[in-house]
Amino acid sequence: MTREYNVGVLGATGAVGREMLKNLSERGFPVKSLRPLASPRSAGQAIEFDGAEVKVGAVGPKAFDGLDICLFSAGGEASGEWAEVAARAGAVVVDNSSRWRQDPRVPLVIPEVNPGAIKRHKGIIANPNCSTIQMLVALKPIYDAVGIRRIVVATYQSVSGTGQKGIEELAEQTRSLFNGQETKSQVYPHRIAFNCLPHIDVFLDNDYTKEEMKMVNETVKIFDDQNVKVSATCVRVPVFSCHSEAIWIETGRPISAEATRELLSRAPGILVVDRPADNAYPLPSMATGRDEVFVGRIRADLSRENGLTMWVVADNLRKGAATNAVEIAELLIRDPELIKTDWA
Repeated sequence: MTREYNVGVLGATGAVGREMLKNLSERGFPVKSLRPLASPRSAGQAIEFDGAEVKVGAVGPKAFDGLDICLFSAGGEASGEWAEVAARAGAVVVDNSSRWRQDPRVPLVIPEVNPGAIKRHKGIIANPNCSTIQMLVALKPIYDAVGIRRIVVATYQSVSGTGQKGIEELAEQTRSLFNGQETKSQVYPHRIAFNCLPHIDVFLDNDYTKEEMKMVNETVKIFDDQNVKVSATCVRVPVFSCHSEAIWIETGRPISAEATRELLSRAPGILVVDRPADNAYPLPSMATGRDEVFVGRIRADLSRENGLTMWVVADNLRKGAATNAVEIAELLIRDPELIKTDWA
């Protein structure tokens, strides 16, 4: 008989939280009871899960009692306040914010890349940044086969990465421009409609943004390799869903584009779409609502020996956030001994 688990979702009314609920249902996760949670402001709403309406509860000191696993997607501040509370109450937390990603006590996990890291958890497991997830799913088979010395990446990130408010601002600005009206920018520092903003999160002292440095630091931690060098430029683009990335890598040993294509086509979680003669390459419209990481435009980098370049697209709300978190939970239940906490 399949064991079932008491599952919580903090941030259940948000875009990623709703995707988490959808994923749990779609993937047939063995949920004994579901406890959707949100801030007191959002509590009381009814949400749908497995065809039934469930009332959203308010997060609080006793909200996690009796839970086995709790998926968090309520932002870094909420994770900082409640993740330890949940872990001490006995719930293994899978956190989607950046709050715990660089904490040495907390494994940073992508199931296709470093599943073994989950065994080191003490009650909190971190979900990586959405852009890091899709990049490393695409690069891990190459890293394992020939090594990677250097990664240069430019991202083209959809407004859904900012949440519902980003989606609404792009839609409203687009309507305004089509009607010859002035636009208002409240979410982003500049108009996002028909524009590109090379600015995601805050600028740091080194002139990189926090989003860019997340990709740098998370790659090193997930690969557990201090020798991998990473440089990122993150750009917000007027696309509703899915992040795209242009990636250049320098490998440790030579590998051809053809061999790379074959290698990635056999890798879990990857769908290679790479037929330039047929205009077949990954597109946000192709990846929306899907859990695969789409890879194409694989070719030699003409500027560097042992260089490859490729184009990678994934749904940032699904594989970049909700699906990865649920897949981490699936890793946990494969070994029931992992459903325990030891958070001091």
